Order: sequence, then C-alpha cells, then structure tokens
Amino acid sequence: MKPDPQQLQQLLAPVQDGMKRMREVIALQLADASPAVRDMVEHVSRFQGKQLRAALVLLCGDASSNSTDEHASIAAVVEMIHLATLVHDDVLDGAKVRRRVACVNERWDNQVAVLFGDYLYARAFALSTDLSSRLCSRVLAEATRRICIGEIEQAASRYDFEMSQERYEWIAGAKTATLYAAACELGARYPGGHESMGANMRQFGYELGLAFQIIDDCLDLTASLEQAGKSVGTDVADGKVTLPVLWAYRRADEARRAQIRDCYTLAGLEDRVARLSEVCELSAGVEFARARANELLRSAVARLALLPPGASRSALESVAGFVLARDH
Repeated sequence: MKPDPQQLQQLLAPVQDGMKRMREVIALQLADASPAVRDMVEHVSRFQGKQLRAALVLLCGDASSNSTDEHASIAAVVEMIHLATLVHDDVLDGAKVRRRVACVNERWDNQVAVLFGDYLYARAFALSTDLSSRLCSRVLAEATRRICIGEIEQAASRYDFEMSQERYEWIAGAKTATLYAAACELGARYPGGHESMGANMRQFGYELGLAFQIIDDCLDLTASLEQAGKSVGTDVADGKVTLPVLWAYRRADEARRAQIRDCYTLAGLEDRVARLSEVCELSAGVEFARARANELLRSAVARLALLPPGASRSALESVAGFVLARDH
C-alpha cells in the first residue's frame, strides 16, 4: 500500500508547533547578504521534502518527556546537515532532478554545489555551538564523520558484486542511518542526561534509517522519475551494487553474472535498469530487500516499548510503516 501524500503530516501532528519553529530557525540561519547564496537557498527550499529527521528529534524528545526549548534548534541543525548531504550526494551521483526540481549541480555546476553544501554544514555547526550544551555538536560531528566514511567506502566498493550483505548494510548504515540515529538520540537525551534512553532511541533511529536506505535503493531500481520526483537508476549508472542486485547476483549462474556485470559496465547502454531486469531475478531481489527492511522496522518499533504511551510514541510507531510503504 502506498502512503497517502498527507499521511506523514498527520503523523507529525504532535510536533507541528516544533516543526514550525524549526523552519523559522532555518530561515533565520540561512538568511544571507549574498544574492547568489539567497538564490540557492530559495532553490533548495523547494526540495526540502519530508523533513523526517528533524521531526524525529522533536518526536523522540516529546515521547521520552525530554523536550526543551532548544529542541527546535537541534532539529534545525539536523535538517541543515541533511540538506548539505543531499546537495553533495547529487554531485556524487550525477543526479539531475530532486523533488521534480533541478539539483543544485544541474542548475549551477558541481563546483558551486560542493561549496553550497559546505556552506550548509558551516551554518549548521555554527548554530550548534550557540546551544547551551555541547552534546549536539559532539554527536553531530561524529555523525558527519561517519557519513563521510560511508560515502568514501561506498565509492571504494563500486562494481563489487562479491560484497557481503553485512558490508552493504554497514555502508548504508554509515551514510544514511547515522543521521537518523543521531536525531533520535539527541531528541531523547539532550542536553546530556537519559543516557540509556538515548542509546535505545539511537538504535531505533539506526534501524529506521537503514530500512529507509534499503527502500531507497529498491526505489532507484523500480520507481519512475515521475513517481520518485528525483533522478532514478543512478546507482547502476554509478556502479553501486545494492542489496537487491547482490541477492540476484548470488543466485545467478556464471553466464547470468556476466550479463549483470555488463549492465553496469557496457558503454553506451541507455537503460541499464531495464536491461538488468531482463537478465536477472531483480524483482525477487527487491522483494528480499523489502523483507529485510521490514525486519529492521519491526525491531525498531519493539524498542519503543520503553517509552510511555502517548501521541508521539504512536507517531514514531507509524513512521516505521510510512518508511516501508513509501514510493518516493
């Protein structure tokens, strides 16, 4: 079942006031005298998307009875870091469209996009240093380090059809789940207490984020540009061997394996994903990957049993279903 377009907004109703404050903080932080920067800020505002990671800061804070006046600012820091990763990811992937809007690297160029991503990181960490506790800066600096390592390791693993599922999940976890984990930990733990609850919610966020990335990798193989609202098929074009392909490759004979490799490497192949679907059990690989995502989400939801019942806990439980059902 596909999620209703309004479903996520309904799920986030318990923290709608905090989300509004978060957006106000971001607008203030990204207001700049530079006309060129203002133009880019206005442009990326059109593909900010679900703002799910920011919402998780607020939901986890409320669900664990740990909300503070600074949680909206923490959510803003997380969201700006996420925006920076999107801008940089589009450069790395050679993507052209995000949220049906031209990517920064497509509207301008790679050099400008990298610099603008750096600008977003700088504004995020500048804001984090204004908070009363250093916990936010420490957690997000470590998260950013892990994100970079995940991207580096992914680049080093291009065309690795022998990659284990464990290594795939480690890379996907580092580059995507890390920020989810940090958002949930900070929501439950900031400004410094509740260490056990923070650790529990960090693991919740990690499993949620890893499932999100697995579903994202499936959509890159199955969704159309119109459905996804962003460039698709970029993983195959860039040599990234994701879980559905790894599953299909392991079950193929050597002749099929050679054909799978050709889908990634042959020059001039126009629709690599379509060709991949013809030569291997790609749909079965996608089914396996979605089952793994579902397993991770069930584990994540089980961790919420430590939270007291309430609207925010229910929202966190429902977010897991939204992640599994999403089609973009």
